[in-house]
Amino acid sequence: MSRAATPQQAWDDLHEGNHRFVTGDLHHPNQSAERRHMLEEGQTPGAIFFGCGDSRVAAEIIFDQGLGDLFVVRTAGHVIDNAVLGSIEFGVAVLGVPLIVVLGHDSCGAIKATIEAARSGEMPPGFVRDIVERVMPSVLTGRTEGLTTAEEFEAEHVRHTTRLLADRSRIIHDALEAGTLGIVGATYGLGDGTASVVTTVGHVTA
Repeated sequence: MSRAATPQQAWDDLHEGNHRFVTGDLHHPNQSAERRHMLEEGQTPGAIFFGCGDSRVAAEIIFDQGLGDLFVVRTAGHVIDNAVLGSIEFGVAVLGVPLIVVLGHDSCGAIKATIEAARSGEMPPGFVRDIVERVMPSVLTGRTEGLTTAEEFEAEHVRHTTRLLADRSRIIHDALEAGTLGIVGATYGLGDGTASVVTTVGHVTA
């Protein structure tokens, strides 16, 4: 994935890569020894991916990308903390990446655990509790809106995460206002491999 000039071009390139993945027409780009040596001097990724740490949701594979193409940040349930914000801001401000993709997925353990905690009133032990607490606002909002399925709650959590990025980071907010950055929120289907857009922010559309 070459550095796109606009957020829309960056998303179009990724959308095409996901289509190749779904259809099995994979190009496996930028995975050669030559590519490795080219990247020794620095990186110019085309997109920032903030996604769930689930082992089944590897952005480079899902979008048919290679070395140096994506700047990837992952946490269980794609929950945000200061380290996440700092990492994404680095991609935007220092690397000049034009697109952030927030990627959730179906059958997400963090979403299921939070739905169960909201139902039972019992929180999980250890630092898993911190993940559930950060997902909880999305689940509570979804309940007030009448959502019922885990997939609906996941889509709401993607939208919530996308809003938080713009609300909590001045760097991200300013880049969106300037038109140099876009955000796409999408959910990934484990079975069919499709990344479906649920929300966009800035100068980018599905």
